[in-house]
Amino acid sequence: MTVQRVLTGITTSGTPHLGNYAGAIRPAIAASRHPGVESFYFLADYHALIKTTDPLRVQRSTLEIAATWLAAGLDTDRVWFYRQSDIPEIPELTWLLTCVAGKGLLNRAHAYKAAVDRNTADGVDPDAGVNMGLYMYPVLMAADILMFKAHSVPVGRDQIQHIEMARDIAGSFNHLYGEHFVLPEAAIDASVATLPGLDGRKMSKSYDNTIPLFATPAELKKLIFSIVTDSKAPGEPKDADGSALFELYQAFATAEETRAMRTAFDEGIAWGEAKQALFEKIEATVAPMREHYQALIAEPARIEKHLHEGAAKARAIATPFLAELRHAVGLRNLAAVARPAAVEKAKAALPQFKQYRETDGRFHFKLVAADGRLLLQGEGFASPREAGSAVSALKQGAAFAVEGTKVVVDGQAVAALAEDVTPDDLREALAAFAA
Repeated sequence: MTVQRVLTGITTSGTPHLGNYAGAIRPAIAASRHPGVESFYFLADYHALIKTTDPLRVQRSTLEIAATWLAAGLDTDRVWFYRQSDIPEIPELTWLLTCVAGKGLLNRAHAYKAAVDRNTADGVDPDAGVNMGLYMYPVLMAADILMFKAHSVPVGRDQIQHIEMARDIAGSFNHLYGEHFVLPEAAIDASVATLPGLDGRKMSKSYDNTIPLFATPAELKKLIFSIVTDSKAPGEPKDADGSALFELYQAFATAEETRAMRTAFDEGIAWGEAKQALFEKIEATVAPMREHYQALIAEPARIEKHLHEGAAKARAIATPFLAELRHAVGLRNLAAVARPAAVEKAKAALPQFKQYRETDGRFHFKLVAADGRLLLQGEGFASPREAGSAVSALKQGAAFAVEGTKVVVDGQAVAALAEDVTPDDLREALAAFAA
């Protein structure tokens, strides 16, 4: 079975609300239980430093967010759950990526451009108030993703650009130093719930219309009963599709319960009765999590233990991979310095895989001998991950068969031999990688 590696960054700011739970936390935890998936979840506390200079807020928010995910059922034995700042390889990788990231690319980042546009509109220096944390945010995010060779990164549409930038930076590094990074893909789930807030708009701290996830029962009931509704009296049919109250109920109810509530709306349920039903439904879901959350908050050492264990698991991957990258860029043991002539001879002996995208949108690769002769032409693949997997299999000595000119790995045609190239020529070229 092909393993899909999925990575999710968790912002460590603010108090989690029902919208965060239904739209991000609950679906992410459910996805982590799927077979064939390796899930990485990290608390993005380095990123938090861009937004706040209050150290107590950073610490408290990290504690609350970690407790929320654990209370919501995240299985730390099954996933990688760690704090970004516990992985020292992340900032080191950020620097390696900084050295190949183009300034023009970073100039186009949405957050930086928005800051420049605001300053320009206000008639001040375009970079007024812009720190390098904000400017370099896309490179740090790229390091988070590329360190663990994530295939898929679930993001909102406003974050797609960051995944594209990570791909660009990874591509630049791979071009210069060889195929080290997996090119990640953004995963947009159109079915993810976007809950309405107290005023009917999207639930957001920006609108001050949120319902805290772990509000006390009394506070939860008070907030639910303050949800804006229309003036229709009991007995008058009500429009479920246009009701924030109904949308909230649907997010926590079963399909059968949702159908029953829709019928109740059609039959003119009183708003007070509907709000009471919503309160009971949410409270039934949240109460067990709230109890677990409060126990975790009261004993932070338990959370710290989970994070330390998660960091050890993550570093078991990050440390050897960074050693590979350091060697690739030339940060090497001086006792093993090769003479220039030996280096050139080694280079001449190695063929090269090159990956690229054609105008038809499909992803290809080719294997070229040291003298420039084409040896192998890859098939067109739907994603860079599929093309990269084929390249990795061939480089790592996967068994292959030749059917006519087609090269077949695990029953799938992945490439074709170039003209006048024999299977033995291909085996000899691939043997160079093993050597």
